[in-house]
Amino acid sequence: MLYYLLYPLHGTISFFNIFRYITFRAAMACLTAFVISLIFGPVLIRALARLNMSQNIRNEDISKTLHEKHIKKQGTPTMGGVLILISIVVSNLLWGEFLNKYVLMVLFVTIWLGITGFADDYLKYVRKCSKGLTATTKFSSQLILGLILGLILFIDPDNSTKIDIPFLKDVALDLGIFYIFFVILVITGSSNAVNLTDGLDGLAIGIVVMVALAYGALSYITGNIKISDYLLVPFINGSGELTVFCASIIGAGLGFLWFNCYPASVFMGDVGSLALGGALGTVALLIKKELLLVIVGGIFVMEALSVILQVVSFRLTKKRIFNCAPLHHHFEFLNWPENKVIVRFWIIASLLALLTLVTLKIR
Repeated sequence: MLYYLLYPLHGTISFFNIFRYITFRAAMACLTAFVISLIFGPVLIRALARLNMSQNIRNEDISKTLHEKHIKKQGTPTMGGVLILISIVVSNLLWGEFLNKYVLMVLFVTIWLGITGFADDYLKYVRKCSKGLTATTKFSSQLILGLILGLILFIDPDNSTKIDIPFLKDVALDLGIFYIFFVILVITGSSNAVNLTDGLDGLAIGIVVMVALAYGALSYITGNIKISDYLLVPFINGSGELTVFCASIIGAGLGFLWFNCYPASVFMGDVGSLALGGALGTVALLIKKELLLVIVGGIFVMEALSVILQVVSFRLTKKRIFNCAPLHHHFEFLNWPENKVIVRFWIIASLLALLTLVTLKIR
């Protein structure tokens, strides 16, 4: 909004020319989202506690070992992801070109999955329906969203159905009509992967911030014709605005982490984890860096794979590969303190984010 209101005045007042720069608006979006989270975090936490929207640790959901470790979390307010989404949307409306088609698409995905997650959390914590939305309903919502986005991207003349292969120069795989199904896979996979990782205090949001930082840099490079040409990255006109969006995720994430760090005062719930995962997946699709999700989101991938492998192994052999899935619980079984698991996963995530940026030169 400020871009549309103030930048046109730069001819009269030269100071307003600063709104032309994505780097300035990204920095301000990050700070705005952080401040919103920091100011309204305590208000939301008190409101959630008053409404009894709190975590319920049930014996039937986890093993006895994990129940003993996590019982202290009983009663901690959840659905804090509402704060993250509000911070992201408001900061983008203030500092971004919100009429940019890429920004509109990523906001659409974020809000759609946020509503899906909110419905799930509402049923669990307000209506006391222990399982929330059925797996079929939740998955159907993700599939429909992926189909809509896939169709939009497929018919968009500015979008390519080719997928760049990391580490290889001028090598791309053209999926054609199957690109739509690839979009569905990315949206469902990324949103569920973040959701599965959100099991320890600050774990998921800390990694989300690192992934958003990497994709913010990639978005800026992709949308800058000079830098993209130098690095031999396909230029996508207008995609640089996604830098502002990623910056808002960073600010909102850091603000939420202020309250979600160990020991957590609030949890994000599905309203946050589903939306953030889908948002990051959408950014990857829009800047044509889809396969880099496997690297930069390596922790999310390992968490999701650990669940898949555990289920498949138990159904086929009646044996478990891990002590418990997702992966972070496996390390808790090995008697790693919760904060040690969190920080070590953060360290790995930061290195993966760095490796992702390095791939731009290793081709």
